[in-house]
Amino acid sequence: MAGTRSALLAILAQKCPRCHQGPLFLHPAYNLNKFDEMPEKCPVCGQHYEPEVGFYWGAMYISYGLSVGVVLIVGLLLYFVAHDPAVWVYVTGVSVIMLALTPLLFRYARTLMLYLFGGIRYNPAAAQPPAPNPKY
Repeated sequence: MAGTRSALLAILAQKCPRCHQGPLFLHPAYNLNKFDEMPEKCPVCGQHYEPEVGFYWGAMYISYGLSVGVVLIVGLLLYFVAHDPAVWVYVTGVSVIMLALTPLLFRYARTLMLYLFGGIRYNPAAAQPPAPNPKY
């Protein structure tokens, strides 16, 4: 399976920032017991996914920004589509959507953190197996 050269597509697919092939997470997002489990390193190129201890604490800020965006979108949609309903509708709507999107927001916050601040650059040769060394 060939990786994509596009960083945006690799982020959306949650692939390794170095080779764009290895998965960043071990289980699907809808597996609510294990949606947050990441391998220690990329199974394709061997890139370690945690550059330093506590690296993903910064992903909380990214998650917060993503959450604010979701709340604004849901609030605006309710305002314009439902013609400014009662406050309980806003609270219920935002709560349900945020609970449903929590695994995805968590994963994309970590993915963005690794891509933006991990210091890892795309290297298409990283996924290539080493050339055989012929004996003479």
